[in-house]
Amino acid sequence: MAFSGHYELESQENFEPFMKAVGLPDEIIEKVKDAKSVTEIVQDGNHFVITTTTGPKVQRNEFTIGEEAEFDTIKGEKVKSVVTQEGNKLITKLKEFTAITELSGDKLINILTLNDIVFKRISKKV
Repeated sequence: MAFSGHYELESQENFEPFMKAVGLPDEIIEKVKDAKSVTEIVQDGNHFVITTTTGPKVQRNEFTIGEEAEFDTIKGEKVKSVVTQEGNKLITKLKEFTAITELSGDKLINILTLNDIVFKRISKKV
């Protein structure tokens, strides 16, 4: 299944509780909670470049399935991890949380889990 494309955020659940649990300051959470978010995915076989633009912030991560890569976290830290693929899901463990990116039709679903807090983002292909 090809992930390549542009996706615009439609909805999100548990944004604020998750961001607080990760340790983002309240003023940053307030600034970005309603900001427009667009994700561009370029997939070439098992190699991915994912660029997410939220307001003025641009986050770019590049990786190959099964190989260690460096990722920018929500707090701007750099961590190393390995992305695995299970069908239409990309799965990685980033420091204190697990991230699953799933393609379902024209929807890109991101699920970030930290302890018992589940942050879900749904984006539509544009």
